Amino acid sequence: MREKAYLVLQNGRVFEGRRFGAKADVYGEAVFTTAMTGYVETLTDPSYHGQLVVQTFPLIGNVGVMAEDFESGYPQLSGYIVREACDVPSNFRCEKTLEQFLIEKNVPGLCGVDTRAITRLLRSSGVMKACILSELPADMDALLKKLQDLPDPNSVPAVTGTRLKDETPENPLVLMDFGYKENILRCLEGMGYPVKVVPADTSAEDILKMKPCGVMLSNGPGDPAVNVGPIETIRALMDTKTLPIFGICLGHQLMALAMGAKSTKMKFGHRGANQPVIDLRDHRLFVTSQNHGYAIDAATLPAFARPLFVNANDNTLEGVWYEDRPAFSVQFHPEACGGPRDTAFLFDDFRKLIEEGGNQKCR
Repeated sequence: MREKAYLVLQNGRVFEGRRFGAKADVYGEAVFTTAMTGYVETLTDPSYHGQLVVQTFPLIGNVGVMAEDFESGYPQLSGYIVREACDVPSNFRCEKTLEQFLIEKNVPGLCGVDTRAITRLLRSSGVMKACILSELPADMDALLKKLQDLPDPNSVPAVTGTRLKDETPENPLVLMDFGYKENILRCLEGMGYPVKVVPADTSAEDILKMKPCGVMLSNGPGDPAVNVGPIETIRALMDTKTLPIFGICLGHQLMALAMGAKSTKMKFGHRGANQPVIDLRDHRLFVTSQNHGYAIDAATLPAFARPLFVNANDNTLEGVWYEDRPAFSVQFHPEACGGPRDTAFLFDDFRKLIEEGGNQKCR
């Protein structure tokens, strides 16, 4: 029988459940994801750094855990909340159970809670600070004050630079690591170019010394506006006006901030594999995977920035083409594992930019 534990939200709501995974109390930002598949990718996605992730799909762990599907080397979230944790997975690729994995990696989990009710609350009130505790304190007011005062972490320094390649090939495709997902690297390598991964604090001067054929700005966690150094680096790279640049998720936000736009925190963000976006060029609709809590205010884009995609649910900005330079970005994940792959063609667009020496215009 699993031990009793509690999820306490910043607004005072308490949800009783059972512990699984590591037996430790933990604090973070409570968010939810609507993805029905790919929980191994969710666990290891650096964009979830510092968060308590609620899975809306009711059964998690039914195929176990397999290292082949990791998006980074270890879990990046702070805590994991599910309706039902499967103890007996059934899949030929299974290497260990979900609980074994969480214990091994020291990640606390909570199961047996009404994740639908938690999600509805976060949708109506917005994401908020929360904690998983073994026992409720006698002074709940003090706990709620502690939750309200928890700072938002500057998460990029915590996730960058942990998976670097030592060699620098000739004319590499540079991947700036703000917490990149492994499948971004796989997609770039699949384009046929040698890839050089560099940490988030790499200067524009050092990148340009490599004579890169292009630059990818990766996904990552947290508030984009706190990354002052990387924003300055991206501004310098963009100002060459000849270097092909592609940004995904946080990379999209940092590129826009570098060009003078503003970011805003969303009420509950977009997290899941079923986010619809509209291509403004031909009005086609694509289903995408997303994981972000901030968005770029389209009204603050510079005159030379052309919106490419908008979210079909809330009309937030989902992509930008910079018309006076070979650069574009998207808020969603065209490389998503385990899908959808509707927008994987964007890597072909990036390759065309590189092949044309930065002269290829937006299709």
